[in-house]
Amino acid sequence: MISDVTGILLAGGKSRRMGQDKKVLSVGEGTLLDRSLDTLRSLFDQVEIVIAQDSPLLDAPVIISRDLLPGCGSLGGIFTGIKNAKTSHVFVAACDMPFLNPAVIQYLVRQKEEADIVVVRTELGLQMTHALYGKRCIPVIEEMIQGARLRIQELVSSREVRVRVIERKEIEEFDPLALSFTNVNTPQELEIARRLSHSDAINDVDRTKS
Repeated sequence: MISDVTGILLAGGKSRRMGQDKKVLSVGEGTLLDRSLDTLRSLFDQVEIVIAQDSPLLDAPVIISRDLLPGCGSLGGIFTGIKNAKTSHVFVAACDMPFLNPAVIQYLVRQKEEADIVVVRTELGLQMTHALYGKRCIPVIEEMIQGARLRIQELVSSREVRVRVIERKEIEEFDPLALSFTNVNTPQELEIARRLSHSDAINDVDRTKS
């Protein structure tokens, strides 16, 4: 178990594109929230869920915190997670990522001494809601929020933090299909995730870990 990094699960989204609360939608044998939470709990001694100020409370076996700075989207959730953590670093994941890969997360955690942000770049860009953050990000995020700059990707442009970008090829041995970064935001993406959860692709990935 990892004791010097806190696992943070962001669960405060509005689910506007889904049309209903996606946290409770099922993929495979569990809900989106349960799948992500189970993975983080299997890795980290300390796990926290961050929800929006106006979100209903969840029933979960971990600490649940509301955004310290409401109305700031995922950036505010990341800020809350880092600020609350007793550890110097946190690993942040969104609750709509049903195929989180423990080996990929562990690889990111191993880079924590090199940088204040460790993030993977895929064909879709930087995966900022599947990344490692350090306490030195706090003043940078505060400044961004005060300036109403809520785009998370802007964090990596700051000269105040060290950034380690992990290219896709670095983690191909752990996650050859990059399923870790699958997001479920729409009914169509939910259906794809459900099909994937029962497909040979998942079994193939599992075999590469053994």
